[in-house]
Amino acid sequence: MAIAARDFRELKLDGMSRSFGNLNALKGVTLNVRRGEFIALLGPSGCGKSTALNCLAGLLTLSGGSIWLDATRIDRLKPEERGFGMVFQNYALFPHMSVRRNIGFGLSMQGRAKPDIEKKIKEALSIVRLGDQGEKLPGQLSGGQQQRVAIARAIVIEPPLVLMDEPLSNLDAKLRLEMRSEIRRIHDLIGSATIYVTHDQEEALSLADRIVVMRDGVVRQVGTPEELYARPAHADVAEFMGYRNLVRSHASKSGNMLNVRIGGTDMPGTPVGTASEGNAVAAIRPDDLKASPDGPLSVTVESAQYHGRDFYCSGRTGDGIELYFCSERRVAKGDSINLTVDPSCVLVYAEDVP
Repeated sequence: MAIAARDFRELKLDGMSRSFGNLNALKGVTLNVRRGEFIALLGPSGCGKSTALNCLAGLLTLSGGSIWLDATRIDRLKPEERGFGMVFQNYALFPHMSVRRNIGFGLSMQGRAKPDIEKKIKEALSIVRLGDQGEKLPGQLSGGQQQRVAIARAIVIEPPLVLMDEPLSNLDAKLRLEMRSEIRRIHDLIGSATIYVTHDQEEALSLADRIVVMRDGVVRQVGTPEELYARPAHADVAEFMGYRNLVRSHASKSGNMLNVRIGGTDMPGTPVGTASEGNAVAAIRPDDLKASPDGPLSVTVESAQYHGRDFYCSGRTGDGIELYFCSERRVAKGDSINLTVDPSCVLVYAEDVP
C-alpha cells in the first residue's frame, strides 16, 4: 500500500500548558511519543484530554511549554503547517461533497496534482474498505461508514501523527467494537503515531500501546494497558480504571502486606506507592470480590443485575459500607452473603493521595 506516514522519530510535549482566564486546563504536560505508537489520553470529562489534543492540532495556542517533532518546534506553526491528520467526534464531513471529494479535500488544499490526488483517494478508500462508495454523499452512508470516510481523509495526507477525538462516541455498541479493530488495523498499516482521546477505559485498554491517564489538567500515570489495569499508581487512577470499590480505612502492618479494616473485618492487602500504617484507601475491582460461603466479608444484597455469565451486584456491610461484587449464582435483594478477595487484588494507597 502506497499511503504511509511521513517519517519522524519522536513527538515531544515539553511542559505543555493551556489556561482559559483563571482556569488552568493543562498544567505542564510532558510526554514523548515514538513513531508507530498508539497513545490513548484517558480521563473523565474536564480532565484536559481534548484541550491537549486541540493544542497538538494547533486549534488552541499554548499558554506555556512547547511541542517538538524531532528537532522542529511546531507549536508556533499554523494547523495546516503541522501536517497532522484529525478525526473529529462528529466526523466534520462536508455534506454537499461526495466521499471522494471529502477524502481529497486536504490534498487539494496542499496543491497536489490531480492524478496524484486521484491515486491517493483510491488508495485511502481501499484502506478503509469503502472502495465502492466514493460517489455517494455522506448522508447516504451509515455512521460507521462516515467514520471511515473521516479516517480516510485524515490518513490520505500521509501525516506523521493522527489525532482522534472520541471518534466512536456517536456509534452504537456493535459498531464501536467493529471500528476499534479497524482503527488499530489502519494505524498499524500506515505506520503513523496515533493520539486517541477517550473517556472509555475499555477502549483505551483494547487499542493503546500506552495509556496517559489525566485528571484536572495533570498527567497522573503513563503506562501500558497491562500496567494500568493491574497496578494503578494512585487511588484516583484505580477508580477510573475500574476499581469501583474505594474504601477509606485504617491500615496496619502485616509482614510485606497491609491489613485494612473493611466491614468490621481485617483484610490483607498489597501496599502501593507510599502506603503505610495509618489512614489509607483500599481499592478492589468488583470482579475480584466474589461470593463465597466461607468469605470473611458479610454483606446484605441491595441490587443484582444479570450480565450473562454472572451477576453484577451491590451490597452493604453491617457498618454501612457499599461494595460492588460478582456472583456466579443468582442472588436477590435482601440476601445475606459472604465475600472473599485475593490479597493481591486489594490495593492499598495512602489516604492523602489527591
